[in-house]
Formats: sequence, C-alpha cells, structure tokens
Amino acid sequence: MTAIDVDDHRARALRLFDRKRAAAIALPAVLLLYFGYVFFAFDVPGLMQRARGDNAAILLSDAVSHKIHVTRDNRRDALSVSVEGSRRAVFPPDGIPDWVREDGERTVIDLPMGHVVTYDGPLVTYDLPGYGAIRIVIGDPIALDLPEPGPAPDFINASDSRVVVTTAAGRLTVTRSRADTFRYFWGWELFFFDLQSPFAGLSVGQALSTAFSPDRLDPALPNWRAMLRDFWTNSIWRHGDVFWAIGETALMAFLGTFGAALVALPLAFLAAKNFAPSGAVRFAVRRFFDFVRGVDALIFTIILSRAFGPGPLTGALAILTTDSGSFGKLFSEALENTDRKQIEGVQSTGASAVQRYRFGVIPQVMPVLLSQVLYFLESNTRSATIIGAIVGGGIG
Repeated sequence: MTAIDVDDHRARALRLFDRKRAAAIALPAVLLLYFGYVFFAFDVPGLMQRARGDNAAILLSDAVSHKIHVTRDNRRDALSVSVEGSRRAVFPPDGIPDWVREDGERTVIDLPMGHVVTYDGPLVTYDLPGYGAIRIVIGDPIALDLPEPGPAPDFINASDSRVVVTTAAGRLTVTRSRADTFRYFWGWELFFFDLQSPFAGLSVGQALSTAFSPDRLDPALPNWRAMLRDFWTNSIWRHGDVFWAIGETALMAFLGTFGAALVALPLAFLAAKNFAPSGAVRFAVRRFFDFVRGVDALIFTIILSRAFGPGPLTGALAILTTDSGSFGKLFSEALENTDRKQIEGVQSTGASAVQRYRFGVIPQVMPVLLSQVLYFLESNTRSATIIGAIVGGGIG
C-alpha cells in the first residue's frame, strides 16, 4: 500500500468520523426542537397555570373514600342521611349516625377537628374553630354573615343563590331548596351489604360470629348463606351484575379473537407467496385483509348493530372482522418464513397436501401464531369494554 492510499483511507475515515459526530449532535438537537414545539403547541404552560391541584386531590381521595350526605329539604323541612346522596342508601330514622343529632327543628352535625354545622329553621351555621361562626340565612337572596368584616375567604364561594363552604373537615352547600353537609370517611361504604341487609354495619368480628351463629336472621337460610346472597345481590355495588358483565366482556374478546384466528389461518395460506395458487389469488386475499384491517372495530360495531342488534354477539363479530385482517397479514408473513426442508421431508413420506400443511408447516409457525393470538386477546379484552358501551354488552 502506497502513501497515497494511506492518506486516502485516512481522509475517508476522518470524514466518516465527522459525519458521525455531526449526527450525534444533530439528532438530539432535532429532538429538542421537536419537543419544544410540542411543549408550546399543546399550551403546556397554560395547562400548568390552569391546573387545579385541589380538584386532583379530591379526585384521588374519592377513589379510596366515601362521603355521608346530611341533607335538609328546605321546602318540605325533611332531613335525610345517605351514603353518597343515593336514594338507595338512605339511613333509616333509627339508624342515623351518632354524629348527627336531631332536636326538633334543630339538627347538629359534628365534623372532624371540632367543626360543627347546625340547621335551625332558615338559619344554617358553620362553626369553624379559629375563624368563628359562619351564618347563612336562607331566603331570596341568601344572606351570608361572616365573623370578620371584609371579603369572603378562599374556602367560601358565595352568591345570591348559593353558598359553599369547603374545609378539610367537610363541605357545606346551601341553596334556597336544600342544605347539604358532606362528611368524608375512608373506605368503600356498603361494599359488602347494603342498608336493606340485616348484616349491614357489622364489624369483621361481628360478621364472622354471626355467620356461624345458630340463631338465624333469615329462617330459610343459614346466616353464612344469607350473607353470600346479600353480598351477591347488593343493590349499591351490584356484585352479581358486575361479575356477569365481566364475563360477557371476556366472552366477547375470546370469541372475537379466536374466531378471527380460525378464519384467518386458512386464508393466510392463500396470501402467502410460497403457498398461494396464483398471484391473482394472493393479491385479492391480501387486499381483503387490508380492507378489514383498515376499518376500526368501532365502525364494524355500528354497522353490525343494525343487523344483529345490541348485545355481546355484535361486539364479538366486530372484533372477529377487524382481527381477521390483522391475523391474516401476520399469519401469511409467518408462513412465508417457513423452512422448505421440513415440508419436503413430510412430502417424501407420500403425505397429501393437507398432511404436509398439518405436519410440515403448522408445527413451525404455531409458536408464533399462538403468541400473536394471545397478545391480541389481551388487547381485545380492553377494547371489548369500549365496544360494549356501544352495543350494550359487558361492563361497557
């Protein structure tokens, strides 16, 4: 090798290093510019400025807690205590919590941290330790009397028709028609038994002792069976209905996924280059796969619901139709990568075409096909929830 050749190779190596160095700098710079564009195009600074941390905290707390509503109807002068304001979870008059005390027309509600709310005719009072008594007179308009002169503090939202007092101990809402006090508790109230069940309100120890007690609360059933019945037919959480709906959702995903696999497998042989009888057949089958794969399952759900009506069958057929195209493409590509030697070995035994496919092709592609089918089953189980919202099946 001459000195000229060495210099030429050295110059090419230096140019290659320069290109790699430039690419190493340019790629992060382009990504940085792109993320900067996205940052301002989606108005991230504005979103951060308008974000409400208190609303986020309420949302997270509602996932692990519940609230008891103490509501007075100002028009009928009637008091009710309920879980989450539900009409199906109203405490009976003899089962009102002990932190709610009634004395004629006067109702006293004890909240945590020494906060007290009082309903007394048209006057509603919120005693806030360290601030004073917030007096609200129901009328037209609603009158707000604060213990300190000046504008209302941030935890009070007041207008002529509505006053809301929100503190760490609870929340009071007063309108012309009603006064409503929220007190928050940890846990999911009435998860096991609703208020119509004789087992409602029992502690864990009391429930266990009652379950095996010879004294039956329902003469027709042992206590443990009555507990299971009341849990299953809970009118608030509806465990039985939810379990059935989850089964329908899983059934839609299962039938749609495996039905699509059964339809796509034989058609995939016609779409594979090394198995198709002709180029025209391969082209037609592939375009069919492209069409059904390109239309979303939600579109097929709307179309099929006109033919089959609402229900899990429509959702399963929509998943089957869309996934037939996806499986057809994946299966045909897997078939095109099969080893011809194994097929020729089976053929040398005098096997027919079907036997060659069964013993020479399927064993090679089966692991790939199963992994793809199971992956789609997982995805379709999530999608079946959305599809169920359209066709009225499952938990959707």
